[in-house]
Amino acid sequence: MPDESAHPQRKIIHIDMDAFFASVEQRDDPSLRGRPVAVGGGHRGVVAAASYEARKFGVRSAMPSVTARRRCPDLVFVKPRFEVYRAVSQQIRAIFAHHTDLIEPLSLDEAYLDVSEDRHGLGSARAIAEDIRARIRAETGLTASAGVSYCKFIAKLASDQNKPDGTCVIPPSKGPAFVAALPVSRFHGVGPKTAQKMERLGIHTGADLAAWPLAELEARFGSSGRWYHRIARGIDDRPVRASRQRKSVSTEDTFGEDLIAHERLAEELQRIGERSWERIEKADFRGRTVTLKVKFADFTIITRSRSMAGAVGKKADFLRIGQDLLAQLMPLPKPVRLLGFGLHSPVVEEEDGPLQLGLEI
Repeated sequence: MPDESAHPQRKIIHIDMDAFFASVEQRDDPSLRGRPVAVGGGHRGVVAAASYEARKFGVRSAMPSVTARRRCPDLVFVKPRFEVYRAVSQQIRAIFAHHTDLIEPLSLDEAYLDVSEDRHGLGSARAIAEDIRARIRAETGLTASAGVSYCKFIAKLASDQNKPDGTCVIPPSKGPAFVAALPVSRFHGVGPKTAQKMERLGIHTGADLAAWPLAELEARFGSSGRWYHRIARGIDDRPVRASRQRKSVSTEDTFGEDLIAHERLAEELQRIGERSWERIEKADFRGRTVTLKVKFADFTIITRSRSMAGAVGKKADFLRIGQDLLAQLMPLPKPVRLLGFGLHSPVVEEEDGPLQLGLEI
């Protein structure tokens, strides 16, 4: 059962906008409504977001545009307009602030809210979530889904339960049973590779995970074992942190075969960099240090970084610096099994100030 003693009255909402980038594009261009739309793409690009019409064909975010086009020949690619998405995100956050000051944004299109204090006397966290969703629709023309529960972990799972344009409420009495019935691949904090490892161990659902003793989970998964042990029982005491600041955004990929040729690695880095920049934009993150991670075939790891005086504000600059860092490693002493590429060292920008590439430090 959940540990309710520490925070017996905590009420948390996770709001997740429905196909946010694609929905904004369909809202602003009526000719796109009802059609399969992908935001992003381009030459060797990736999909940043897909409309629900596109998702029916298996198109999803982070998918190479070539694959997306193959799955859905009628797919319409739209260039991202992150300045518009940020403006809409600010509208939505103002709606959140009407109900609570405890807002923890995860990206432009999702956030946790602690509504334990019923500021306007609506009577329940469900009523607050419904009011937020109604105001988002009225003020932005977009839809959002909400998960309502006693902890962040379950609220986030619940927001995905009745998508799109739905609300799911999981009270403390139903938390463990809700988690038990779900596949572990849906759990926040369980990535694809960990999910595969769990499935090889016979752990397919939350109930399977809950059956494992803490000591065995720690032996198999290290320090993460305690987290898995707790969430399998619907326990998550993390508070909503209004001052939470992301420290980095990055993407990494393990190759199907080890690579050593500069040309092949440069192509892979371009692809990984495109995905990473989409995540950077979605998270509304500004950083000044570009970092390249290289894991060799023997599992040894090296990193190379370049720091600027100000934020790296353009994708072209981000990708160029990454390629420069890779070129400086050539020729490589041994084949590579993984590349990681991201942005670190957060920079607080003035809201209306231009983002420019700073001087190197």
